[in-house]
Amino acid sequence: MTALPALTGRLSDGVIELRAIADWDIPEILIAHQDDRELAGKLGLKRPPSGAALGSEVENADAERVAGTALRLTVVEPGGEECRGRLVVSEVDWEARSARVQVWIAPALRGRGLARRAVALAAEWLRSRAGIEQLQC
Repeated sequence: MTALPALTGRLSDGVIELRAIADWDIPEILIAHQDDRELAGKLGLKRPPSGAALGSEVENADAERVAGTALRLTVVEPGGEECRGRLVVSEVDWEARSARVQVWIAPALRGRGLARRAVALAAEWLRSRAGIEQLQC
């Protein structure tokens, strides 16, 4: 198993940035689930995550990355820190050089192509840094 690369800085296209998940993202993630009651179902969850579950995700994020099983990134505005969405890379198949990517954007910011931009940024970075050439959304 190969480790996924660490995102030590930010990826940016000038409109959005991706950074590593952080504990200060938790309130905004909870708000996004309150604002969009269907978000959990769209993400394949039975119910919205709790603050404790999100805290565990943050705590385990580096171990998952090192194990090569998942990479959790936060979508932010350039120079900002406030979570505007999330991008999760999972189901990594190192032999096929493929992975699954799931992205969501806060309800108030949807319809602007931000999810597409986030996937494009992650795809290029994963191709160049990890050799992952195919992402399934």
